Amino acid sequence: MLLEAVYHRPKLNWSYAYDRETVHLRLRAKRDDLTEAYAFAGDKYMWDQSKELVPMSKFASDDLFDYWQCAVKPPLRRLKYGFLLKDGQTEIWMTENDFSGERPATPERLFEYPFINPADIFHVPEWVKDTVFYQIFPERFANGDPGNDPEGVLPWGGKPERDNFFGGDLQGVIDHLDHLSELGVTGIYFTPVFEATTNHKYDTADYMKIDPHFGDIDTVKRLVKACHDRGIRVLFDAVFNHSGKTFAPFVDVMEKGEASRYKDWFSVRQFPLEVKDGVPSYDTFAFEPLMPKLNTDNPEVKEYLLNVAEFWIKEVGIDGWRLDVADEVDHRFWREFRNTVKTANPDAYILGEIWHESSPWLQGDQFDAVMNYPFTDAVLDYVVHGKLDAKGFADVIGKQLARYPQQASEVAFNLLDSHDTPRLLTLCEGDKRKMKLAALFQFTYGGTPCIYYGDEIGLDGELDPGCRKCMEWDRDKQDQDLFAFYRKLIAVRKELAPLRTGSISFLIAEEGGSKLAYERKLGRDSVLVLLNNYDASQTLEVPAAGQAWRDAMGGQAYETEGGKLAVKLPAYGYAVLKREN
Repeated sequence: MLLEAVYHRPKLNWSYAYDRETVHLRLRAKRDDLTEAYAFAGDKYMWDQSKELVPMSKFASDDLFDYWQCAVKPPLRRLKYGFLLKDGQTEIWMTENDFSGERPATPERLFEYPFINPADIFHVPEWVKDTVFYQIFPERFANGDPGNDPEGVLPWGGKPERDNFFGGDLQGVIDHLDHLSELGVTGIYFTPVFEATTNHKYDTADYMKIDPHFGDIDTVKRLVKACHDRGIRVLFDAVFNHSGKTFAPFVDVMEKGEASRYKDWFSVRQFPLEVKDGVPSYDTFAFEPLMPKLNTDNPEVKEYLLNVAEFWIKEVGIDGWRLDVADEVDHRFWREFRNTVKTANPDAYILGEIWHESSPWLQGDQFDAVMNYPFTDAVLDYVVHGKLDAKGFADVIGKQLARYPQQASEVAFNLLDSHDTPRLLTLCEGDKRKMKLAALFQFTYGGTPCIYYGDEIGLDGELDPGCRKCMEWDRDKQDQDLFAFYRKLIAVRKELAPLRTGSISFLIAEEGGSKLAYERKLGRDSVLVLLNNYDASQTLEVPAAGQAWRDAMGGQAYETEGGKLAVKLPAYGYAVLKREN
């Protein structure tokens, strides 16, 4: 038993309250090193009467480690605990300070979860687990009101550039909600809709005003109501890391310099404000002089932005915020932001844009979730780029699951492309079989999946500006087979609850190979998902209880033999198997 690999610490993702009654305990060990693991737990004030051994199960693995977990219900919300590690006949007890061959006689040196305080529990909005999001870049989705077109607007469908306009607006979204309802979408994430100078609107001029080229507050109220009437939630994009150069306080600083009352609203290194050798004398997003960084430690800035966050939830009824460049804003601001938003709407979804491991923001005091780009990278590396074999992919997914409390994984925002990346079809070099295979994993995995507008009808495009082309509304030019695939995939996810909130365990993950199979399980319900990430047909054989199974995607029926199910899949084929009665 390699004790150097064994790891646990209180709180964070290792010991946390899942609800008012339950504490999740996790333990890391070398892969395939332990045959069993137990939590040794009880109340410190009534140890002899309450102590028990709670079996742990292996819930995830990566290339180096296994991750074990159990759920403990403390009798009085207090918990002292250690661990019993087994490797065949060998038994080791783990306390807070050391390892021992003898069972601890008293709880004094054990780990401690002092008390399940309701205020500390990481609550996430339940509705997100069942939601299918659709990302809309408003300027390129649909032009519903030519009367608000910007000057120099181009005919719809032209070549996208970083600085051109095609007249997309919020009325255009209202006009095409039937498309989203037919697809099965139940959530929309809008990139910024507030007044700005660019087509992408990440350079906010006025956080309290809808961009006139998109509509006005009455338009957005009609949009939100129309969405809610269809069971579609609405997520707005907030750019609180930086403003635009035309934001009134920054204009004042540009004009008055150190004499401006707003000089401390920004992070100015040196006056006058200028750009030398491509580097502004004030902090910005990247080195973009159009996007000066806001000083969120300034009480006036903080009050202004928190009022913005509250206003759009209360006045318009949006269902949450996506937070741009979230990792460059101070943690204290995000804690106050969460308090403000959750007070306005306890069910609001708070989603941070962070592209990497995000544990510091996912402890229940800041975000509900982050845009899950590590998930994106893993799926693309397996299906599209060929950088991961099936085992490597399963290992990366296991590592990702072990990083965060279960609540955060349950509402993770899982995307395969966005306005910041090449489109999925382009990454797949036009191979729609690979595109479908990647989407199939996305929709049969936990968290909430998001479709980038137009993916469902075959829109392609390279990195910005190519990925921001106009939506195609001519049905003769839409890929109807792809649309039918996404519609079916969404329907299957809605039908089969284990795909949304069930546990995941990998049944096949070939080392050096392409076959992947996993089980999603919720209570007694089980769904088997099989993927063939290879350019020729292959047969996958998996253990399966029950006699008859049916593919929820294609309808084919299969029967088990000797407790196993053999399914032949075509090149880049898949099956989502549910047990017949």
